[in-house]
Parts: sequence; structure tokens; C-alpha cells
Amino acid sequence: MRAVFLDAGTVDAGDVDLSPLQRAAGPWDWHRATTAAQLPQRLATAQVVVTNKVVLDAAALAAAPRLALVCVAATGYDNVDLAAAAARGVTVCNVRGYATAAVAQHTMMLLLALAGRLPQYRQAVAAGQWSRAGQFCLVEPPILELSGRVLGVVGHGAIGQAVAAAATALGMQVRIAERPGQSPRAGRQALAELVREADVLSLHCPLTAQTRGLVDSALLAAMKPGALLINTARGALVDEPALAEALRSGHLGGAGLDVLGIEPPPASHPLLAPDIPNLILTPHCAWASRDARQRLVGELAATIEAFRAGQPRNRLVPPAGA
Repeated sequence: MRAVFLDAGTVDAGDVDLSPLQRAAGPWDWHRATTAAQLPQRLATAQVVVTNKVVLDAAALAAAPRLALVCVAATGYDNVDLAAAAARGVTVCNVRGYATAAVAQHTMMLLLALAGRLPQYRQAVAAGQWSRAGQFCLVEPPILELSGRVLGVVGHGAIGQAVAAAATALGMQVRIAERPGQSPRAGRQALAELVREADVLSLHCPLTAQTRGLVDSALLAAMKPGALLINTARGALVDEPALAEALRSGHLGGAGLDVLGIEPPPASHPLLAPDIPNLILTPHCAWASRDARQRLVGELAATIEAFRAGQPRNRLVPPAGA
């Protein structure tokens, strides 16, 4: 089966073994990146397409008359028009679970860095404040001890569960938010109630019509003064100008984000302003350990092999009414 990887540069930095994919299909066309203008030519003869973030909308899919399988090299799949794919008889599959450990680790890194004021203390040492101190230590700004604090988890899939387990090991009290619009089930709590109690709110839910802009100005205002927000899921879950103001005002104690609504962000992005305090931004790299990327390649190969055997795995279907 002729195959094309549209944005292999998002997965392979020269340190990943691609041979499982080469065995699963071929011949292959490898592209580090693909623009919208390049799509029609690169899709024209493909039977299998692998995409991480390249958008495959109805027009793009129409330019691929031989296409049988789309493999999304990620868990999130909002870059593929599932209804258009289904209408053309194209199977779409994603990859699940490959980055659970990496994202959970990154989430805890952001949380611990914010709670321990790591950026501020690192800057203080670099600026010579410790060398000039009149005592053996620096104790400003105050450090937040996480044991006994409440962690609110929004999205209790594999990553949310891994974060909850890590937080429990630190002595935190974990509360799980119910999905927006659904009555709370046993063991879950309405988000509007949870945000009033949580010392930390960590986002691990997919981006859908119901969750887009979930953390808006009203929810931020309802959070406990000094609370922390962590987002390693999708940038568009958060109203970013509202978050910037909540941090500037001091209402929030800090935020750790690995994702933004526009990636890569323009220099004018509201969360790149230099005057925002207690904000840690990382460049959507939580998922990208070498181990996770190698697992991703293996899962993509397994998905292609399963499709060729007539047993598609991780198949995605359009929502009802789409």
C-alpha cells in the first residue's frame, strides 16, 4: 500500500527507528512538513496517510481518490474531518496510550515547579541574591506544600488517572470533575463546585464543542485565590486573554501550560507578554520523550497492519448528526 507521512518531522528528530512503519506498508513518501498548497500532490496516489497535525478537511480528502486509511499520529484528531472521511469510505484511526507516562511526568514537573517557585528561585540565584543574602537561605517567595492540597482533574482518561496517582503519592486529595453538561456520577464532582475547592486544577480532556473555552473568565474568577492551573491537553480549552488577566491580577497563584490555542504562537500571543507573573510555558513537548515517540511509531505500524488484516483498531467515527 502506497503510504505518505505528511509531517514526520513532528515525530522523528533523527533519533527514532522508523523501520516498523517501513515494514507495515510501502512504498513510502516521507515529508518533514506539508503545507496546504502541497497537499493535493502528496495525497494524489496515497492509500495510507499518516498525519500528526496537518489538516485533512473535506477538500483535502477529495484530492486523495485512492485513500483507504488515515492514521493520526496522536490521540487528538480534531485536524481530520471524520464525516467527510466516512462519506468517502476512508477509515480514520488514532493512537492511544503511547504518551501517558511522558505527559503525566511533564504535568507533575509543571506543578512542582510552580509550587516550589522554581523559576523565581533559579533567577534569584543567577542574579546573585543568594550570594548577597544575610543568612544561609532564601525564603521568598513562599513555597506551596502540596501534601493535603486538593487537585481537581478534568478528564479522567489514562493521562488524568496517571496524574491522579502521582498526586496521591505526594499526599494530595484528588477530586475528579464530571463532564460538562452531565449530572455528577458517583466519585465525580460538578466542575463549578470543584473549582471553588481545588488548590490545583489540571486539564486532561479532549477538545470538543463542549470543552472549547471551558476555562473562561467566569470559571477563573470562581477558582480559589492563589490556585494553580495546569494544561497539558489542548490550548483552546482555556480563554487565554482571561487567563493572562487572572495571573496579572494575582487572583491565580500560577499557571503551567504546554499547549496554546495557536501553535506555534505568534509573537503577539497574549500569554507571551513579558509582564505575566507566575506563568510557565513549554512548547507542546510534554508528549515528546524519545520513548513515547518510538512507541508512537510502533502503534502506527500496528494500526496499519490491523487495517490490512481487516481488523481496524482505534477506529474513529463521526459524532451523531455530523
